[in-house]
Amino acid sequence: MRTSLSAEQQKLFTDAYSAHSQELTRYARSMVNDRELSEDLVQDVFVKMWLYLCRRGEIVSIRGFLYHVLNNLIVDRYRKHKTWSLDQLLDQGYEPRVDESQRLFDMFDGKLVFRLIDQLPNTYQEVLRLKYARDLSYGEISRLTGQQRNTIAVQVHRGLVKLKELYNQPRVAH
Repeated sequence: MRTSLSAEQQKLFTDAYSAHSQELTRYARSMVNDRELSEDLVQDVFVKMWLYLCRRGEIVSIRGFLYHVLNNLIVDRYRKHKTWSLDQLLDQGYEPRVDESQRLFDMFDGKLVFRLIDQLPNTYQEVLRLKYARDLSYGEISRLTGQQRNTIAVQVHRGLVKLKELYNQPRVAH
């Protein structure tokens, strides 16, 4: 396997790093709540991108590719370490930081939204997190999940409807 990139691939790599590394680090930090680990995960993302390009891999959507790799690394990390659940973190005062998702959080209390999303069917959980926590477009979500763009749009809409229904249900105060 070759370990160097063409000039065009190097530019693609450095442009991707410049454009997305901070955003990816913020997202990783919101997911793992550990600055050093989030930085390590993002570095691993770019190592994987480098190796993928070395194998002459083609990347259609850089941002989608990077988030897909990062998400897989985070999932792998949680599987290996079986750490805290999001509910446990929320109960202890952890509040996920979400960039550019203020529209959803303007409507709901942030902690409650994450608890309610966990109550939705898995299909809706995934698309809502990709759409609002990651701020991915329907097209990017479609490429990540392999589902049609229209299917994603319908799932997001139905997920939001169900989320609003859950939000409007009477809750017992804790």
